[in-house]
Amino acid sequence: MSNRRDILKQMCALGVGVTAPLIQTACSMAAPARAGGRRAGIRSITRRDDTILRLGGIGDGYKMSWNAADSQYVVVNDGPGWARPPENFYNTRLWTIDGPPQSAAFHDVSGYPELNRAARPEDATHYYGHGVLAVRGRIYHFSSTLDQAEDHPRHWTGSKLIYSDDNGVTWRNQGGSTPVVWEDWKEQSRERLAFFNEPDGCFSMLSILQMGKDYSANRDGYIYVYGLNGNVDGLMNQLVMYRVPIAKMLDRASYEFFGGLGGDGAARWSKDIAARKPVHEFPRGYVNYTNLFPGDLIVETWLPSVVYNEPLGLYMMASAGIGPGADGTEFGKASYLGFWVSETPWGPWRQVHEEAAWTPGGDSGARAYSPQISPKWIAPDGKSFWLVWADIKGIREFGRDEALMDAAMAKAKTTAERAAVDVDFISRYMPGFSFSAQRVDIAVE
Repeated sequence: MSNRRDILKQMCALGVGVTAPLIQTACSMAAPARAGGRRAGIRSITRRDDTILRLGGIGDGYKMSWNAADSQYVVVNDGPGWARPPENFYNTRLWTIDGPPQSAAFHDVSGYPELNRAARPEDATHYYGHGVLAVRGRIYHFSSTLDQAEDHPRHWTGSKLIYSDDNGVTWRNQGGSTPVVWEDWKEQSRERLAFFNEPDGCFSMLSILQMGKDYSANRDGYIYVYGLNGNVDGLMNQLVMYRVPIAKMLDRASYEFFGGLGGDGAARWSKDIAARKPVHEFPRGYVNYTNLFPGDLIVETWLPSVVYNEPLGLYMMASAGIGPGADGTEFGKASYLGFWVSETPWGPWRQVHEEAAWTPGGDSGARAYSPQISPKWIAPDGKSFWLVWADIKGIREFGRDEALMDAAMAKAKTTAERAAVDVDFISRYMPGFSFSAQRVDIAVE
């Protein structure tokens, strides 16, 4: 006869028949534990510079999710990805990765809605891809948008949600219509975007918790989404979050925002965004407040990568803050890198690794950016994983010589020629602006 724990575990797997708090309790009971009933803990981690792989492509961001077909989706911003020759230069594009890191193969998701930077007017709205999730055969994907301010740097103002039910062949707006519309300035609103002009610009950039292949390691029936609490230092370093039932991801009214911990230590959730409380606070001093380029922006900083390490029964978070120069410009010094772990998606988060100057491969000039934990490339015993990033080294030199690129761009007559100019200058000035990966080893308590 099944005992109470077996019943709860079965109900947890099915996601039916119990209330949300009880589901969370049951799932906690079902998580892997060490002898004596205590979960395995992470004492420290070590980045293995001897394992660094330079896997090509041009771009950055690299948010990832693991689909049911055993591929990983990867979001590529500001580049053509692995396309050669580059026919287009994208603000955002979606690719798949097949295989292990040592033999990774990259393929373009050809049905992804067009965000070809070279073909869009200079004053067009900008959208940059961030959170992506493969769950129950569907892909959800958030793209962030900027304000139209003439004083720079520009700030993030909202996030658009799109989805696909056929592995990326066809994409739909949040309301279900197709094709996807990248709303112009006057069309942007809270009715058309998941978040728009929220208090302090919170939730304008989003990252989604990854929990195994096709989200199969999830047991409580919720999707968890992390965002930043604003666009300035003191807010951008504050991590906020919401949860939503898997079946309700498209329904903004169903989002519940983390409102802190109650006296009993349990998470409080509210549908009122004004009731949000930070899940975690990163160090201050890593948000740029001026910029290098005309029309440039507040750089994405502190948006984390959060992945469930199923063998250890722990949530792992990687995040980085860019290193502003003394003048407040971006990438003036090496970035900050940290890793944290928690027993729940909402924390508390315990730091297990810190680098005030993140310099992969020992390169003191590195400007490593946007660290991502690959959700698929976690060892079967959970004691190692692969970290992915791009290196923005050379961006300041690129900024000083921007007039050279403008002159070359003025001579280009087709989108392909404009894309070639972009690729040529990025490859010369920022050769590390590509998909890099390395193994990270975990020391378990």
